[in-house]
Amino acid sequence: MTQTSDNVTWLTQEAYDQLKAELEYLSGPARTEIAAKIAAAREEGDLRENGGYHAAKEEQGKQELRVRQLTQLLEHAKVGEAPAATGVVAPGMVVTIAFDGDPEDTLAFLLASREYASSDIETYSPQSPLGTGVNGKKIGEDAEYELPNGKKAKVRVLDAKPYQG
Repeated sequence: MTQTSDNVTWLTQEAYDQLKAELEYLSGPARTEIAAKIAAAREEGDLRENGGYHAAKEEQGKQELRVRQLTQLLEHAKVGEAPAATGVVAPGMVVTIAFDGDPEDTLAFLLASREYASSDIETYSPQSPLGTGVNGKKIGEDAEYELPNGKKAKVRVLDAKPYQG
């Protein structure tokens, strides 16, 4: 679970360990693998028309960007505890909302940094319009946030519980 505040990102120990392991892999074995791909593609001849070489170089660029992102994130990270089950929406919680108070039209999502996004559940940043609108609200309270078209949307917080992974 994460919460970004100014330049500090709060992480649970589990999230910190997961991101650190990803950084170690990308900084070590993954760099060796991409260097081997580039070398193999380079031996195929003319680099101007070598699709494999260009694809490997692009992959290397994306990988190095991710290494820089993770390095910066972990340098400014503070490790803490997962949020308590208090019924108040906070980063690191799975939040269930109803749109316009309609209990049939609901969405459950993890309120956390995109760095901790999971394929298991949709993730919204605490800085997103919806995240900002519901953060700090109690179960049963209404929240309002701004849509991309400038209109306002209302939701009701139905549930807020700590994310269990």
